[in-house]
Amino acid sequence: MATALPVTSAQPRRTGAAGILLLLAIAYGLVPLVGTSYLFEAILTPFLALALAGLGLNLLTGYAGLLSLGSAAFMAVGAYAAFNLSLRLPGLPLPATILLAGLIAASAGVIAGLPALRLRGFYLAVSTLAVQFFVAWALNRIGWLSNDRPSGIIDAPRLVIAGLSFDDARGRYLFSLTIVALLTVLAWRLVRSPTGRNLVAIRDHETAARIVGVKVARTKLLAFALSSFIVGIAGVLWAFAYLRTVEPAGFNLDRSFQILFIVIIGGLGTLRGAFLGAGFMVVLPLLLSRLGTALLGDGFDTGTLEMVQRIVLGTLIVAVLIREPAGLAALLDRAFRRLSPRS
Repeated sequence: MATALPVTSAQPRRTGAAGILLLLAIAYGLVPLVGTSYLFEAILTPFLALALAGLGLNLLTGYAGLLSLGSAAFMAVGAYAAFNLSLRLPGLPLPATILLAGLIAASAGVIAGLPALRLRGFYLAVSTLAVQFFVAWALNRIGWLSNDRPSGIIDAPRLVIAGLSFDDARGRYLFSLTIVALLTVLAWRLVRSPTGRNLVAIRDHETAARIVGVKVARTKLLAFALSSFIVGIAGVLWAFAYLRTVEPAGFNLDRSFQILFIVIIGGLGTLRGAFLGAGFMVVLPLLLSRLGTALLGDGFDTGTLEMVQRIVLGTLIVAVLIREPAGLAALLDRAFRRLSPRS
């Protein structure tokens, strides 16, 4: 009996690693060969950007227990920082531009996280909502940020690394996939490190965490910095790889709620939940749009059809959360347990 335990505990790790390698092989090998421009531009690239944003917010909300409604603001900080760095420092390589943009977003996250030292729950969420409104105001009022364009809309720079261009649909997908994969690995290492355990300790019981020696204030600010860093880079992908423009409307309050819904639907406190939630939020509206057009045709105008889609989407979200409050990740785990053979 004693010798069987290590074998049993190692099996899920081997299975999980094999599954990740299989997904990467499909994402890098098969999808670029068979994918169409529509698949890359309308589904996969926005999915990757939103999944990365959900990953960053999950570090803050799912692991540290700090609620934020300003994710789109940090996406905007990252996107506009990357644009201005590429515009005003034309010799700066694109990877360095993205890294610096993430660090600028992380700095903004630390400033926005200062109220977390005193506020909790709903009050902290309201303070992050104020950050969302302030960033939206700044983007529309400070012309320097948008190179003095009257509309605030600017074209994203070309995606070129070491002479290789990633401007076509397939290239932007591979560019986004590589960044998301790297940051996902770093986030995976983080949540399994002492820092990740400190985040969970603060989430579960802040007073107990302080008693056992966790530096609560520093850990909270670190959570905001790490989350904003990842979300800021997600904003770069959203603007540079998906929209191909940098505009304030792409980072409004609806985007913040969309990212929050991704985390809640996918599963709080789990990295794969960000990808499951992003897939749900990206693919389902497209399916509902196709289904609505097929069933209703021209019977309803675009506004009515969009409203019906939102009602159906909201109903499905509520149904999923009633069925499993822990999100799609918990549902997937339950399904695997039922399908896996018993030893």
